[in-house]
Amino acid sequence: MKIAIIPARSGSKRIPRKNIKNFCGKPMLIRAIEAAIASGVFDKVLVSTDDQEIADLAVKSGAWVPFMRPQELADDYAPTRVVINHALEWLKDNDYEISHCCCLYATSPFVTGTILKDAWIQLNNSDKDFCFSATSFAYPIQRAFYFDDAGDIAMFDESKFSSRSQDLIEAFHDAGQFYWGKSEAFLSGAPMFSEHASAFLLPRYRVHDIDTPEDWETAEIVFSALEKQS
Repeated sequence: MKIAIIPARSGSKRIPRKNIKNFCGKPMLIRAIEAAIASGVFDKVLVSTDDQEIADLAVKSGAWVPFMRPQELADDYAPTRVVINHALEWLKDNDYEISHCCCLYATSPFVTGTILKDAWIQLNNSDKDFCFSATSFAYPIQRAFYFDDAGDIAMFDESKFSSRSQDLIEAFHDAGQFYWGKSEAFLSGAPMFSEHASAFLLPRYRVHDIDTPEDWETAEIVFSALEKQS
């Protein structure tokens, strides 16, 4: 049995009620649920939440909310991995045999059913335990700088100051959208960003970390442009 687990807690400080706020005319959560259902690879789409309004919206949208998340797993400090494992443990205790699950963030409107399906195929055709969304950095990270205690500019790696961009190794980062994996690998605590995983690469225009009102506005502009293009 394969299951999507969408964490959607009620608390969001910078963008209140972010999980169910309308994004280009549709609540974020619904977009995630619809993408999971459209992929055609999940037996169930489970939403883990501590909020009844979110739970009701999830059920109306075709998701499954078999339990309410405990409050100790719904604050700003609860790691996503712990939330996913709580859901997997609940399923195991209630006699559901889960071979694979996909943690899909509710705030990932750029994820499509096709992307989720293709990532599943990539995982299933490999010997890895996980497959997660990733994208490339737009600029060589080796040339990055920071401001020291005096407010002066300092490079992280001065030896790369004169290096040509094409001579530097391309770098990638977690896109923060979804994490496919074997159920037993999640529960065992196997490391995600390691030889145990493969990265499903996404174009940078599909990767937006939506944490502030400005992030939200930028993401809506890009999303609307993609909708018109398609």
